[in-house]
Amino acid sequence: MGRCPKTVISLELDERYSRQILFSGIGPEGQRKLRSANIALVGCGATGSTLASLLARAGVGRMRIIDRDYVEASNLQRQSLFDEADATDSLPKAMAAARKISASNSEIVIEPRVADLTPTTIDALLESAPLILDGTDNFETRYLINDFAVKNSRTWIYTAAVGSYGLTMNIVPGETACLACLFPDPPQGMVETCENRGILNSAAHLAAAMAATEAIKILVGAWQQLRRSLLSFDLWSNQRAEVRADKPRPGCRACDRREFPHLAGEGRPHITLCGRNSVQIHERHRPVDLARMSELLRPHGTVRSNEFVLKFWREPYEMTLFPDGRAIIKGTTDTAVARSLYARYIGN
Repeated sequence: MGRCPKTVISLELDERYSRQILFSGIGPEGQRKLRSANIALVGCGATGSTLASLLARAGVGRMRIIDRDYVEASNLQRQSLFDEADATDSLPKAMAAARKISASNSEIVIEPRVADLTPTTIDALLESAPLILDGTDNFETRYLINDFAVKNSRTWIYTAAVGSYGLTMNIVPGETACLACLFPDPPQGMVETCENRGILNSAAHLAAAMAATEAIKILVGAWQQLRRSLLSFDLWSNQRAEVRADKPRPGCRACDRREFPHLAGEGRPHITLCGRNSVQIHERHRPVDLARMSELLRPHGTVRSNEFVLKFWREPYEMTLFPDGRAIIKGTTDTAVARSLYARYIGN
């Protein structure tokens, strides 16, 4: 009489993930699914670096990390994958993250991409990923991801944190609401960012932890346990809110009408080279309160402003901001750098 086949897991795999395998929602089969999973993470800042670390330690087998920025000392308060040496060397975040993850889990295949996600690069950067995670810091990129995901039926998880506030939402095209269902239009006017509002590391880590848990549910096939709402919280004021997002909104321009303007590049600020060593961002549809923006920027550099223009110096760059949202950034001819600086300090 033959023996029943036994589940075979290598000793190394069993030992590394033994406590996770004991959790009934995952078990040996779920761990195998995680090991064979393939995900893309867009942005490796406060939420993104925590997402990358948690999912790598959980055993997600392949991870593409896409980020256009480099490590700075101000990142270390909340971006847990990086250290002082990374900041001193100004390492690209994607490369620094890949090194740290490989040091903690050599089984994981990491594909770092030091790149800017744009309508022209998104197909190549996200083409092979069934699940996309949001570690970005701006709505421009999130709406771009949303258009790509809905058009190509890719699941993605929206995650954000600023101040003491965080939120996250699972988006399963055709089943749940998408970003455009809940927020048909990007926010107008001044937008809060970590640079002008500050951030608690605990808020970023909590948002990332919730998103990582939802990602694990998706990867092991626990679809019945998937949260189908936009969940937000404020750790400082102890407030919590939840908005249903269990089905697409009738009339949604993405889900219903199949219109994807962000993939087509519509609504993106027009960016041009402007004279010697300068880039101009032609953002003309978001009025900026220059007096308020002066207060927010003053801790980060030198600021001078009047009712017509704001000047902001942070070496080696100089930014000139106008009330209609248009900006001229001196000190670079790299449009990706200019976009990053605008998103960081002004928001977009």
